This record gives sequence, C-alpha cells and structure tokens, in this order.
Amino acid sequence: MEVLKGPQGTLFGRNTTGGSVLLVPQKPTDKWEGYLEGSAGDYGMLRGQGMLNIPLSDTFKVRLDFDREKRNGYMINHSGVGPSAFDSTDYFAGRLSIVANLTPNLENYTIATYSNSFGDGFAGKIDNCLSNGIVPASGSTPAFALSAGASLTAPPACTQIARQNARGDGPWDVEVNLPNPRIKIDIWQVINKTTWQASDTLTIKNIASYSEYKEDDSFSLYSDNFATAAGVPFNYVRLGTNPYGDTASQSTFTEELQFQGRSADSKLTWQAGGYLSNSVPLGGFSTGYSATFLSCSNQIELQCSNPLGAASTQQSETKFWFYSKAVYGQATYKATSKLSLTGGIRYTSDDTKALGESTRITFRPGSAGVNYRYCNDVVHFYTGKPGTPFIVTNPSQCAYYPPEAKSHAPTWLIDVDYKPNDDTLLYAKYARGYRQGGLNLTSIGLEGWNPEKVDDYELGAKLSFKGSDISGYFNIDGFYNKFNNQQIAVNAISDVAGFNGSQPEVNAGKSRIDGLEVDAATTLFDTFKLQVGYTLLDTKLQSINLPTLPAGSPYSVLIPTSVVGGPLALSPKNEFTATATVNLPVPRKVGKLSVGLTYVYTSSQYATRADDTLSWTVAGKSYSVPSASVFGYDPGLLPASNLVNLNVNWDHVMGRPLDLSFFMTNVTNAAIKTSVGNALGSAGFEDTFYAPPRMFGFRAKYSFGQ
Repeated sequence: MEVLKGPQGTLFGRNTTGGSVLLVPQKPTDKWEGYLEGSAGDYGMLRGQGMLNIPLSDTFKVRLDFDREKRNGYMINHSGVGPSAFDSTDYFAGRLSIVANLTPNLENYTIATYSNSFGDGFAGKIDNCLSNGIVPASGSTPAFALSAGASLTAPPACTQIARQNARGDGPWDVEVNLPNPRIKIDIWQVINKTTWQASDTLTIKNIASYSEYKEDDSFSLYSDNFATAAGVPFNYVRLGTNPYGDTASQSTFTEELQFQGRSADSKLTWQAGGYLSNSVPLGGFSTGYSATFLSCSNQIELQCSNPLGAASTQQSETKFWFYSKAVYGQATYKATSKLSLTGGIRYTSDDTKALGESTRITFRPGSAGVNYRYCNDVVHFYTGKPGTPFIVTNPSQCAYYPPEAKSHAPTWLIDVDYKPNDDTLLYAKYARGYRQGGLNLTSIGLEGWNPEKVDDYELGAKLSFKGSDISGYFNIDGFYNKFNNQQIAVNAISDVAGFNGSQPEVNAGKSRIDGLEVDAATTLFDTFKLQVGYTLLDTKLQSINLPTLPAGSPYSVLIPTSVVGGPLALSPKNEFTATATVNLPVPRKVGKLSVGLTYVYTSSQYATRADDTLSWTVAGKSYSVPSASVFGYDPGLLPASNLVNLNVNWDHVMGRPLDLSFFMTNVTNAAIKTSVGNALGSAGFEDTFYAPPRMFGFRAKYSFGQ
C-alpha cells in the first residue's frame, strides 16, 4: 500500500485534490509457493485466507488469493425486531493474477478480482433529544419548535432514551425495529496491463480495466424504535430497495496509455500519457425507497398506514453517467548530482449526466391507504405544490434531465529536490489540484455543484541514519493548502410535513488547511523498534456563499456542516501514533517471538457544525442558541480518543513454516465516537456512531513451497 499526499494526476491515473491510496497486489513470481491462514476470535469471528503461486513455465505464472471472514455485530439490538446485533462482517473476496511474458520485451499482466459483502448494516445510538422538538426559552430568546417534523419525532426519541437509561445501556446498545436490514455489495473487476520495452530508453504501457458494482440496501437512517402516544409503531426515515432494482448499479471502463523514457544521458526522465474513464448505468435505474412517519408491514408493496397524519414514501429512480478524459506529463531533470527539478502538467475534462424518475406517494391519515402519487423532482414539485400535486400513475411521467455538470481545468506540479548526501533529502513542492463538479438528484433545487480547486505548498526533509547498533529515519513535512469554491455538505431542513431533509453538496467559498507531519522510526540492537507519527492540522472555513433556495423549495433553511471562522468537519487538530515492537530473546531454533503495541491519539473534532447553533425566525426577527447551552455539550463534537492495539507474534514456530499470533484491538475498550446522524436541526434528536469495542482473536498461518 502506498499513500500519495496532496494533489495527484500529472504522473498517472485519475486526478485528485487530497491524495491517492494505491493498493498494489502481489504479482505472480517464479516460485511454487503458498499459504493457508485461519483466524478465530470473540464476537464469533472466523476468517480464512490463502494464496497459491504457480509458475506454469518460465514465461507464464499464476497466483490465486482468497479471503473469507464472518463476525457477529457489536451494536446490540434491544428492539426485539430484526437482527440481534448490527455492524456485522460477512464477506468473500478472491483474486486471480496471470503474468505472461509474450516476448523478452513484452509482458501481459492480468488481474481479475471479485468481492461480495452481505451484512446487516449499521446502527447508531440515539443519545439526546429536545422535548417535544422545542428549543427552550433563554433570557430574551423565545422558545421555538424546530419544525413540524421535530414535534412528531422528538417525543418518541426522548421515550427511547428513557428506555435505554432504564436498562442501563452502554454505548454499544441500540434499539432499531427494522425486520430485514441489509447492505449487500457485489463487485468484480478485470485489469490488464501490457508493458513493451521498446528500447533501452523507452517503455510503453497500456492499462485497461472494466468493473461492475451493485449494491442493495435496506436500513434505518436514524436507528429508531418509535411509537405514537397510542402505542402504534412508526418509522422516521427508512430506506430500502425495489425488489426489481438495485440501490446502485454501475459499470466502469478505464483506458490509459503511458510512455516512459530517459534521455540526456539519463539526466532527464519523463512520463506522459492519456486517461479515459466512462462509468454508466448497468441497464435499469438505481432504485431506492424512503418512508417517513409510516407504519408499514410491506413498504415495497405500499402496505402502510399513516398513524401521524403527515406521512409519505419516496421512490427514487435515477441513472448517472460519468465521463472523464485527460492528458498528462511529468519530467524530472537531474541538474547536478545533488539537485533535481520536476515539473508536471495535466488537463482534465469531466462530464456528469443524470436522469431522474422519482415519485412521492402520500397516504391518507389512519389506515385508509394511498392518497396520491406525484413527481418528486425540481420541475414537477414546483409545478404541483403540496396540497395540489401533479398526480401521476407511472414514474416515467416524471422524467427529469438536470443540466449536465461539465467542468475542465489544467493542474500542475513543480518540485525541487536537493540531496546534499546519501542520507538527506530536502524538497519544496507547489501543486494545483482540481475536483470536478457533480449532480445529486435527491436534493430538490440543489442538484448540481461546481468544481473546486486547491493550491498546495509543501516544504520537507527526509533523513536516514545507520550505525552498528542503531538505525532509522526521520521525515518532516510542512504544508499549506488553499481552497477556492470548496465543495462542502450542508443540511437542507424542510418544513413540509412528511418531507425528508437532505444533505446536498454546495460550493462554500474559501478555506485553508495547513499543518505539519512527522514520521520517524528507529531500531536498537535488532531487538527494539519504535515507529512514531504526528500530524498537526489547522483548518479554517474562511468564507461561505450558500446558494439561494429557489421559489417553492421544500427546504426552509440551509445549515453548513462547518461555520465561518471555525474548523472544517472531521479535521482533528492533533493526531499521534506510536508502535513499539520488542523481539524477545529466545533461541533461534524456537523461532522469532515479538510483542507489538500501537497507540493512537486523536484530538477532538467536529463531525458537523450544523447543530452547533439552532437558528430560527419569529415574527421577522432572527434568533439563535448554541446547542451546547441546551444540552450542556455540543452534539456535533467528537471528543478526543485514545486507541490501543496489541499483537503477539511467534514466527517460524520451532523452525517450522508455521506462524502463530494473538491480537487485540481497542485494548482499553474505549467508547470512541466516530460520527453523528446530524438530525437535531430537523428531527429534534441526535444519534451517535461508535468504533468497535475491544475484540481479540488468534491466528495461525502455514506456508509451503520453495
């Protein structure tokens, strides 16, 4: 695995603004070898992995890999409906790799992968609420009901919290009354890379791939177990799929042609190429159902009642087409034995198209059944306002093609490397990054957003040292990123009864991200190794320009997930990682015995600032109250966390090709908050998501072959 930081794209592949993570699979070798590995642990964890490498000839080699794991969920469900626990693991993955050396100068490398995961999905813990959905009065600020929907959901949320407290629930206890939740993902991909060594100074590569992705979901968006005052169960927001369609269904084809060369007595090395990516729907529409304030025995067949008098279900039918093409090049010139200059440039053109045929179905109060179906997109929603809907009988009557999201931009890289000796590298880099615009048909009137750009400046040093008893390295990097037209998520709050809020992407304005990274390691006497990493991150949203809501919009207000002058969401100021590994002094014939401990500290960070301030208008006068003053703490703030992991490894047991391990994650069983549902402003309650509790297990690996 390689982590490339900062804007990318002048050297290969797709362009990025924040960096790239490269997962490079092991290539078939000329050795007949393999291994089988089995793991078992608590929460019913069982995992099997294996590899077989077969050199069929000097010019034809094959490698097979597989991975199968199953583990019970750790979010314990107390509703009595649906699975006993959420956040389970259940997947299979396999890979076939083939290398064929067609001639001494021509290699063909093919990788085919398949993966399938089929878990029960996720769940969060509802942990605070506004009684009756009302913000209490504070001084001269009057009390105010957040929305019509919050008055229906806040009271049962408070009741659910009371039940949790009565049971003495902990952070990994939830109540979700969903009978058949699921998140199933099916992916397969074929990648072919042909490499031709045309001459001693020129290499030509062609990389082509085709993949298909399918997803089928059914889950409770806010992990609720609600009932009316009369005891009739109802859901807040449930999402599911049409049995005749997938939640997502997309195919992607990529093609990349690369030229790599050397010239000027190898002082100049260069690479240039072209990149193409087309992602299109796999046949039919991607389909999703969301039901709000309904009590359903069968949501798909519309067997639902309306116990609250303000309920509906939405049927989302969408198709997306993504096209990207680019040309790029990068060269490095070794000006002296110590100084190298690198420059790169790329030009990218992106185009996103979409088709929506989404409808909304409302239900008569009580159990009288369906009232009407009308179009749920920007054109027809504004044409037929609530109460006088544009009634349809077929989703095709609601066909809506939003304007295409087209964007194009040049990006570039300038880098200076100075190496005064073999153990020291000093560098300075400036890069321009660009992220294309996009479309989201679930956000009425806010379907599209524009591209963003970032200027990245870096100064750093890489140092290494080696002695008879001690060796290691020390890397340090300072960076400053300036964003313009940054893409940021906002919460769109609706006052229309039974209408879900949304979280569209908008172009916020300007922001900056700067900081310092340190990565170091040292080894003493081959018995003790210490690796440390530290990141100091300072982020700030400098300005924000929210779009104007169009006339007739179902949304009443847009609340950004970050506030001007404050940090960006999910940006901890400090993060520190340390791994200490001790090789125990045992005889060589016993094997190699080591103990490793990893500690990760992450400072507090905002999952969202959308709920930092509750704002409203009464009689033309605006009011705002910090949510921390209502609850005594900020629901959107994730506290600092401390994570400890442990590994004990016994390799080459008694001189045999057998490795044994014991592992434990989250040794202290810390309850680490990872995110929030972000429903306080629209629903009057909030749910929180947690990282896994302490887990442990044992692993055995047997290797065979040469």
